[in-house]
Amino acid sequence: MNIGQAADLSSLPPKTIRYYEDIGLISPARRGNGYRDYSMREVHELGFVARARGLGFSIEECRHLLDLYRDEERASSEVRDAAISHVATIRKKISELRSMEQTLSQLIGECAGDAQPDCPIMDELTGERSGDEHKTRPRVSSHAGQVGSRTAVGREKISSSLA
Repeated sequence: MNIGQAADLSSLPPKTIRYYEDIGLISPARRGNGYRDYSMREVHELGFVARARGLGFSIEECRHLLDLYRDEERASSEVRDAAISHVATIRKKISELRSMEQTLSQLIGECAGDAQPDCPIMDELTGERSGDEHKTRPRVSSHAGQVGSRTAVGREKISSSLA
């Protein structure tokens, strides 16, 4: 079958299929006229890679998994080990994302979000924040001259927007 048919069956764009061929993940046969000729096995492997990529496996991890898939004498422990390693990577990324969320949430809470140029978010991004600036600073609310905490007001806004 041609690349368009393989794309339809595998739910991958032809450009992605060509890329996977360029990097050696799949190797379709060539017809006499030079066009690619995909077998059902290659379409199945394309679907395999698409599902693995959907679970966040890298191209190199997909290459390893595809090699294991093609090896009928593989030990399931190798597949399990690859999955365990990938879960560890995912957990590390989740931890990093949570840390980023906490930092940004704190900075949002500390930012008045008013017409003034003073902004802890910009200070953090430019590297101009000192240890003392991490503390909660009072601010004057634009509502009836009330004094409020940037952190408390910001956290309320963030909490309600995340809920």
